[in-house]
Amino acid sequence: MMTPAAKPALERMILDHLNTAVMLFDKDLYLTYLNPAAEVLFEMSARHLVGQSAAGILPCPDHYTHARLTAALASRHPFTEREINFTLADGRTKTVNCTVLPLHHFDADEEVLVELYQVDRQLRITREEQLISQHQATQALIRGLAHEIKNPLGGLRGAAQLLEQELPDPSLREYTRIIIDEADRLQSLMNQMIGPNLMPRRARVNIHDVLEHVRGLILAESPRGPEVSRDYDPSIPDFVADQDRLIQAFLNLARNAAAAAGVHGKIELRTRVRRQLTIGNRRHRLVLQAQVRDNGSGIPDEIRDQIFFPMISGHQGGTGLGLPIAQELINQHGGLIECESRPGDTTFFVYLPLERHND
Repeated sequence: MMTPAAKPALERMILDHLNTAVMLFDKDLYLTYLNPAAEVLFEMSARHLVGQSAAGILPCPDHYTHARLTAALASRHPFTEREINFTLADGRTKTVNCTVLPLHHFDADEEVLVELYQVDRQLRITREEQLISQHQATQALIRGLAHEIKNPLGGLRGAAQLLEQELPDPSLREYTRIIIDEADRLQSLMNQMIGPNLMPRRARVNIHDVLEHVRGLILAESPRGPEVSRDYDPSIPDFVADQDRLIQAFLNLARNAAAAAGVHGKIELRTRVRRQLTIGNRRHRLVLQAQVRDNGSGIPDEIRDQIFFPMISGHQGGTGLGLPIAQELINQHGGLIECESRPGDTTFFVYLPLERHND
């Protein structure tokens, strides 16, 4: 039979082996214990955290951590807050669900048990699935509309050509030429919206060759700026892809970044390897993460969730086709583009599997 003295040791051992972060605060809301999972979550050791106040450690959406925990102790009612963001020392953020459980012992002081469950990965998977589904639905709609538009557009252009040949006054041909030119412009627009119809031409590709080509084009197009720096991981292996389509996708992202940053701004091209990453509903052993980052004014809040829709542009005079086309080209490689933006810091993340699947 277990002795009273052995019970706390067993409880502590169980908590130490949990994957969920668990923290214990005394009645004055100072940290007395945290398990290894909590050390991993906060990326700090117990030696640095034990003894700190709850207000200095725990994320709270309204910044009244101490008041809320005190109220929980007084009422003896547990509560849960979902999808709370907190910032690490290096500026990175994590998202957690937080459960607070007041503990009341007959023979000991009151304590507060806090459980933190990281949900970044689940939120990211859900967001990616929505983004992929949204993009597929948009492409299907666009292709259907483009098909309906292209047929009468071809007839309109043909009729204008016949009319041009029959006009007795050459000066009137200016008007038929306008019809023909506008029909060609709309045809080109439809082709851009539909995207490439040919199958990708796959071969071994080095991502840094792609990015250096894009960098050279941006510097040639905007010789006065912005500054384009790079931070490459030289260990990234070659992989099978259509190099021309990757160049086009990254060029669209880089041109957007250049427009946002302006001649005095900065763009950074960065590559890293991610391991065991899920894209949509598929788990990949190795994934390339390429970033196109700028220090421009950021994407307006009102269009942030719509930037991969056609005809949505944050730049005056933009066509709103660059990002949807880039997303389509990366999707063809089993990858995905995501975006994070705030004033002064916008980053597009391109994820591409480094192993090839037999689809």
